Amino acid sequence: MVNTIEHLIKDIGFNPIPNTVKISTAKTPADAKLQLWRGIMFFTDKRASWQPEYGNVADWLVDNKGRGLLCLGNCGRGKTLICGKIIPILLNHFCNKVVSCYDAQQLNANLDAVKQKHIIYVDDIGTEFLSVKYGEKRLSFAELVDEAEKKGKLLIISTNLSLSELQQKYGERTVDRLRAITTPVVFKGDSLRK
Repeated sequence: MVNTIEHLIKDIGFNPIPNTVKISTAKTPADAKLQLWRGIMFFTDKRASWQPEYGNVADWLVDNKGRGLLCLGNCGRGKTLICGKIIPILLNHFCNKVVSCYDAQQLNANLDAVKQKHIIYVDDIGTEFLSVKYGEKRLSFAELVDEAEKKGKLLIISTNLSLSELQQKYGERTVDRLRAITTPVVFKGDSLRK
């Protein structure tokens, strides 16, 4: 019998490649757009307009390819609404998945508890401060991204920072990992809040 690397790994129970979270809330982009649009209309009392970047989110909802979602860009474009309210509802209803939702400050306060979750949404990344507990300094977001990459966690992130601003704040290593495990969607334009 030939011992291939796959057989050796299986025999010892070691899994160097984490199982990623694959989701699909719809079979077609049109169906996903309709799901997303219905959510947007519900939460905005029908005072919204479809934005081009929403189509990229709908594509992610059809097949995330095991990657999380990184919504970044200008404020007031619907990132928090989509990521923090609509996507958790869609993933729960269509995929039986629970999204654990946090803001950046909660990430600092409860990092170890957050890291135990498997599908994690964090709002407003870049606004948190350095976490210091008992004299130990921790870069919570960098730790979370590292954990997600190693253990196949699904991260959904919203931020007003650009990729270059994220890199300045967290370093090249963290942003490189973040890009590897998420699909970035850039939200451009003026605020839609009126």
